[in-house]
Amino acid sequence: MATSAADPAAAQPYVVEDCPGLLQLLSDGTVVRFGPPPFPTVDDGRVEWKNDVYDTDRGLGVRMYKPAAAGAGSEEHTTSKKKLPVVVHFHGGGFCVGSYAWPSFHAGCVRLAAELPAVVLSFDYRLAPEHRVPAAYEDAAAALLWLRCQLASNVNPWLADAADARRVFVSGEATGGNLAHHLALTAPGLDIAGLILVTPAFLSEQPTRSELDTPATAFLTRELCDALCRLFLPAGADKDHPLINPLGPESPSLEPLLDVAVLVVAAEGDLLRDKTVEFAERLRALAAAAGKGKEEDYVQVELVVFQGEEHGFFGLKPASAAAGELVRLIARFVARSSVVGQPDDLVVEP
Repeated sequence: MATSAADPAAAQPYVVEDCPGLLQLLSDGTVVRFGPPPFPTVDDGRVEWKNDVYDTDRGLGVRMYKPAAAGAGSEEHTTSKKKLPVVVHFHGGGFCVGSYAWPSFHAGCVRLAAELPAVVLSFDYRLAPEHRVPAAYEDAAAALLWLRCQLASNVNPWLADAADARRVFVSGEATGGNLAHHLALTAPGLDIAGLILVTPAFLSEQPTRSELDTPATAFLTRELCDALCRLFLPAGADKDHPLINPLGPESPSLEPLLDVAVLVVAAEGDLLRDKTVEFAERLRALAAAAGKGKEEDYVQVELVVFQGEEHGFFGLKPASAAAGELVRLIARFVARSSVVGQPDDLVVEP
């Protein structure tokens, strides 16, 4: 039976884009986001945290973490006046979902702050499809500028008393890793001690073997990845957009990273594994061609592939054994990258 134009049912919005478990875009422009995955909230007193706002006009917030006065990290750090390295972190979520307040993301930052130990700042940013890229990149740059002002002026004693402004590391997982990468390329006035990319969202129009071999049961499938791209990319753009493909024909040069220690983490079962490995290998080749590697002019490009893990494993399973090994890996990276005159043998093969 045909439906007349006057029938109320004909005007009901319908789903035009479906990202199962994450969000739906309806025909009237409504975005329906599903809640964060369940994760137990545990406060064992190891870490203090508080929220702040870094962009009042847009209402964008940051959650800041630091080890408590006792019971976190090594005895040296908890009993001395030494300041801690700063880890700027951006969460994942396909540029479309996620927040520092998601329980699993929060738990991951608590673990980083306690076990590195470090001051960790987890920044929110505007989400697509309401705010397509480059909105998230603009927010990430604003976040780093805000941090620079906070550290330079000591207007925030809670932060200034613990944070070492000389040791700022930029990190991110999944799309957050993509944001971290671009921030390190264009960091506005803030020296970066190191870059930490965990299963970063690097894409291209040409599918890789890991994309073609990804099973339908994976957390991130080709179908989900393509749907998210349709939601966050600018109208008319494809996966070779320079913000998404760091190795594309129009992508910015990687040369600004040659003076930054870089840790790249891939996951064996990640659809994006091959692109992540290719990025690390390209950066290594660029460093070699530039004559880097001497003690006084050293670039560290460390690539580690986690066997048996999938895309975004740290944010999804922050209490897992793999997450614990990742935190220990990051702790070693931060410690080594904080030392002037690093040895040549720090490049670690996967």
